[in-house]
This record gives sequence, structure tokens and C-alpha cells, in this order.
Amino acid sequence: MTTEVPTRSELVHRASELTPLIQQHAAWAEENRRISDVVIDAIAAAGMFRLRTPARYGGYEADTRTLVEVAAQLGRADGSTSWAASVYWIPTWMACQFPDEVQDEVFSTPDVRICGTLSPTAMATPVDGGVVVNGKWGFISGAPHAHWQEIVAIQVGPHSEPMPVIALVPMSDLTVIDDWHTSGLKGTGSVSTVAHEVFIPQERIMPLPAILQGQGASTVNAQSPIYNAPLLPVASASSVGAVLGLGFAARDAFLQWLPDRKISYTTYESQSEAPLTHLQVSEASMKIDAAEFHAHRLASVVDAKCAQRSEWSIEERAKARADMGAVCKLVKDAVEILSSASGGSSIYSHVPMQRIWRDVQAINLHALMHPDTNSELYGRVLCGKEPNTLYI
Repeated sequence: MTTEVPTRSELVHRASELTPLIQQHAAWAEENRRISDVVIDAIAAAGMFRLRTPARYGGYEADTRTLVEVAAQLGRADGSTSWAASVYWIPTWMACQFPDEVQDEVFSTPDVRICGTLSPTAMATPVDGGVVVNGKWGFISGAPHAHWQEIVAIQVGPHSEPMPVIALVPMSDLTVIDDWHTSGLKGTGSVSTVAHEVFIPQERIMPLPAILQGQGASTVNAQSPIYNAPLLPVASASSVGAVLGLGFAARDAFLQWLPDRKISYTTYESQSEAPLTHLQVSEASMKIDAAEFHAHRLASVVDAKCAQRSEWSIEERAKARADMGAVCKLVKDAVEILSSASGGSSIYSHVPMQRIWRDVQAINLHALMHPDTNSELYGRVLCGKEPNTLYI
């Protein structure tokens, strides 16, 4: 099955048309700690879950620049919604590295949603025909609405060295632990999941290093440029749009409130008259512009190298993570400026700025997005040292 593929501008327009609905349900998502079913259905109807799905299953095989721009539009409406959508794109891409018969099973569900993790917090014991997995994974964004989870476990056999493996598991085989009580990204439903004596057939298991290196087992997808790259640059480019959208959202929110705001206990009848405000808006906007540069550069490099099917150097991989970290830091700095300039009234729960601030803080704490970690890794490689991580 194939379908007509919308252009990037059409997909971005569809995302922007969802803004009123997403904003209407953003407070509900915060309170209930997951995206509203209404919003999930609307995003599915708009084709947002098909961006990384192969064309033969009705997907769009969108490039990463499209992911950045679509996620930025969604993030402009709500950070949690954009984050959840972005996270689905990454395990969906990873599923496309599996054998074609496995993909036939996974993508038989229309608008399939796959959540996942890269943390090997489970054990896999070899048995006839596959493995039995026991363990628990945290921070599984989008799990409440997912059909499958991509898991990582350490496989230990009697005659082999421990090896990290990645596998695809139906959500019905896992237990969901409702433990997502947080200060930021509250609406993402990033709960924990548990496997207890779960059997996984061998065809749905791959070595984690193969996925990290982009050495897929799919015959058909080997012909498609977007599925031929290492995981981390692809994941980095898939993630930054949501962060960039939060920067846009903060600026939108600040400027929307600005005409009616005074600066209390001063003679300024309008905050927009104050030179300090001019400096704050300018500085924040320049940081958002710089974040957009890094996001677009990252996506452009990923898309170009995929199209050329060229090898990635270690330095290029580290730089991809550094670009991602730069987006996170620059947007966080911009939101800090605009939040600080928004005054005491911005702490009310109905004011978007406080939620934007909390969401940006949460993203900057993510282990793979942390600006300092990514910057150190890039500098380490530039100084001629070996990376001190597999996730590059």
C-alpha cells in the first residue's frame, strides 16, 4: 500500500492547523499526565504519525528537516504534545531497521505508534526460538497511546558474553506503571513499563550496536535514503524541533501579553516602553534564532548524508549531538529571559509561560540532550580522544 505523500509545507500547515485543539487540551494533559485521546486522534488524522513510516505501508518517509519544522509547530502549541510525537518518530525509524517480515507485523496497524528507550535496564535469557525478558524501563514517553515498545536488554547466555539487544514488543505484553509525577513535560505520559517473563521471538531481536550504527536487517528499506544512517544523528535531528517550538511559544506568549502589561511600582504604564524590555526581547529572539540555525544545520547534514549514503565520521556524529545540545541550551536561555521578564502573574497555572519554562527545564535534563554532556563529548573528540559512550 502506498499513499500520496504531502509536501513539507503541507505537513507543517497541517501541524499549525492543530494549534487551537492542542492548546485547548494542554491543561487537561498536564492534569492527567498524558496527551488527550482527542489530540492523539487529530494528530493521527493529520498524518503526523506516518512521517517515518515506509511508503509501502502508507507512510511518508519524511526527511529530518520536515520533522524539525513539524515538531516546532506542534511545540509552539504545547511542549508535551510535540515531545510525544517526536519520540514516536525515533522508535518508528528504529523499527524500520528490523527484518521486513517484522515490519509487516508492526506496520499492519494504521498510524502505528511505537514508544521506546535506549536504556538496557532488563535481562534477556535465551530460550528456544528467542529470549525471555524480565526488567523495567522508565521515562517511556507516549506509552499510554503506543501499540508497540522498542526495548533494550542485556542478553546473557551460558556460552556467550553479555550483549545489549534491542527488541520490539507489543504493549499488551508489558505492564504499565503509572508513575509519571513530574514538574515538566507532565503531559507526555512518560510512565514506566515492566516485562515479566515476556517471550520475544528471535526475528524481533537485533543487536543494539547494529541499530546504533544504522546496520539494518531490512532488504527493502536499504533502498530508501532516510533509513541509512547511524541512530544518534537521526534521533538528535528528530528531537530538536520540539525544543525549538517551545522557544517560539515563549516569545509568542510574551509578546501577546506585552501590550496590556505594566511594570509594577514604576512609572512605566506599558512594559513595551521600557528599554530593558527591548533588550530582553532582542536577546531572547537572537538566542531562538541561533537555536533555529543549529536545528536546521543538524537536519541538513543528516538529510544530505542520507541522500549521499556517505559514511559518518566520529567527529560528525559528535557534532550532531553538540548541535542538539546547543538547541536545548539556547532555547532554555531564551525562555529564562522571557520568563523572568513576564512578572509575578506568569506563575499562575493558566498562563502558558510557566508550563513552557518547566518543559524546557525538563528537556535540558534529559541524558541524551543535556547541553554540557553533548558539548563535552564534541570537545573530547575534537581533542583527539575516543568517545566515552556507545551513543554516538
